[in-house]
Amino acid sequence: MTIERIEIYQAPVKLKETFVIALGPMEYANNVLVVISTGNGITGYGECSPFMTINGESMETAFYVGKYLARALLAMNPLDIESCSVAMDKVIYGNSSIKSAFDMALYDIAAREAGLPLYAYLGGNNGKTLYTDYTVSLGKPEKMAKDALKIKEAGYQSIKVKLGESKDADIERIKRIREAVGPDIPLRIDANQGWGTDEAIETLKALGPYNIQFCEEPIPRWNYTELGRVNQESPIPVMADESCADHHDAKRLIALDACRLFNLKLGKSSGIFKALKIIRLAEQAGIKMQVGGFLESRLAITASAHLALASEHIEYCDFDSPLMLNEDPVIGGLTYHQKGRVTLPEAPGLGARPDLQYLKGLTGFSATL
Repeated sequence: MTIERIEIYQAPVKLKETFVIALGPMEYANNVLVVISTGNGITGYGECSPFMTINGESMETAFYVGKYLARALLAMNPLDIESCSVAMDKVIYGNSSIKSAFDMALYDIAAREAGLPLYAYLGGNNGKTLYTDYTVSLGKPEKMAKDALKIKEAGYQSIKVKLGESKDADIERIKRIREAVGPDIPLRIDANQGWGTDEAIETLKALGPYNIQFCEEPIPRWNYTELGRVNQESPIPVMADESCADHHDAKRLIALDACRLFNLKLGKSSGIFKALKIIRLAEQAGIKMQVGGFLESRLAITASAHLALASEHIEYCDFDSPLMLNEDPVIGGLTYHQKGRVTLPEAPGLGARPDLQYLKGLTGFSATL
């Protein structure tokens, strides 16, 4: 089997409302779609959601770098995913977001060829029930409290809250949210690297009584050597996110005893191939994990949900981004149910693809053998 055609599309989707994190506001999910076609008629689909402030990529740069990757992968065997991953890394350093879209399409092909849903191809099973949280965007405490109450009333089992502005402001946000939603529903907080080391420790100690499940990336990723001190002094478990991109990062964080949890995102790890390496390391170290995402549509989030079924050490899911988009140009794929429960199709591969009519209206590029 060989790769005979690769198509890349810029796929911006407007958000229902502006989404704000400590790294800045967003009005669009500036995504990229990849379609890989083989000589025997099997086609695989992938997607990424580049973040300039996290992985140093934009929709435009990912689209352009994707042209280099496409030319490198033509005529290669799509079932030899390791060789394809090595080939992409030889073309260019980094660029994990666009590489993840190619990787996803390759795994879609491999699982389709095997006649298995992707989770089964990865060695997982569908016996675990997946629940997503829903995220409260960073803003004024009053607005965040109202948004959190809406999420609770919609039936979600947990609420994710964006923080990272400052100690006093963030404590006030959580205080208002707790007053609105009551003491029982778990809160998950994400500072997106917004605090200094001492500020993080002080803030997390102050938030200890508020039933917080964990805190994602409290301090800047470059300061990961201080993450262990935050983790040791915090009453709230620390989850490495931006500081845990690939398996090399995971190995380093484990050696430093820097955190109690990892947040896996395909756009950070360059895709499933390297995410599986993180999972194996985490399993050996007894570290629990969350699978999350950026602002992907249901296409990439479906791939992430398949990955979440690949290990019992994955306990948390953050799959709400498709619900924030104005459009849903995906056929098949992950389905949302009451209380934030999500289910996957049993079709081979991802079980999802972009609407082909939708693709026709996008800016695209194709490379053919």
